[in-house]
Amino acid sequence: MRLKLGAIAFAAAFLGTAPAHAGAYSDELTKCLVASATADDQKSLMLWVFSALALHPDIKAYSNITSEQRDGFDKKTGQLFTRLITVDCRKQTIDAVKHEGEESIQSSFNVLGQVASKGLFSAPEVSQGMAGLIKHLDLNALAAVLMEGGVTPK
Repeated sequence: MRLKLGAIAFAAAFLGTAPAHAGAYSDELTKCLVASATADDQKSLMLWVFSALALHPDIKAYSNITSEQRDGFDKKTGQLFTRLITVDCRKQTIDAVKHEGEESIQSSFNVLGQVASKGLFSAPEVSQGMAGLIKHLDLNALAAVLMEGGVTPK
């Protein structure tokens, strides 16, 4: 049961529901996770997150991820979590959990997820796709609100 709860905690961290608290030991764990996760590891994390999000009823119709592919993403990410926690960052994990509780793992993996997602958003194709939003914004209305808040348009 405890392992199942741990897996749920990992998933929650990647889906943005981890608590924001981070202490010195969590910081060390975070640094280790980020340093230990290769670019390929980070890609695997993002594929896993994407495949999980694609299950949402409002999004599912737009995805063609098969259950076999999803299982592969789950397996690879499970192996990655295991390696990071039990091998690469073992000492930092033990210290963080001992001094700051299980939440330290959640907050550290949350940061790793944020770092990994930067790779997705930095791709020129993604930036170009997201820029399509600009043509549908009411820039005058947005500027008016920002000016009311004290921001001077440039």
